[in-house]
Amino acid sequence: MSTLAKVPIPSLFTTHPNLSDEINRQIVQSEIEGGVYLRDLRNGAVLQIETQDWVCTMVYCGENEALVSGHPEFCPEPVRVQIAGSTWGGSLLKQDFIGRGMHLEFIHPRYQRVLTALIVEIRG
Repeated sequence: MSTLAKVPIPSLFTTHPNLSDEINRQIVQSEIEGGVYLRDLRNGAVLQIETQDWVCTMVYCGENEALVSGHPEFCPEPVRVQIAGSTWGGSLLKQDFIGRGMHLEFIHPRYQRVLTALIVEIRG
């Protein structure tokens, strides 16, 4: 009888030949810095997302929707938004992912597309 436990091997990003070196570097860096995939969250999961200029409280509602609060203008009280994902500030979006060192992008019912400052920390 073996006493060794099987440890799952994580699936790591492998560079893609059709993407530029810069894009491949950014994707790899997002895996190193870490973050949260929405698919891994249960309904009702609460995250504290600290950006360079504010702290967001996010309650995940499922289906890429969340209640966000903490910003004095966009969401002083919880407001339901659609989470798009994270970006490095340009048009390339890592869908359904909230990543450190990236900007969170969500669709607000009043302000439409909101792009946060860089995410410093994610706590859950």
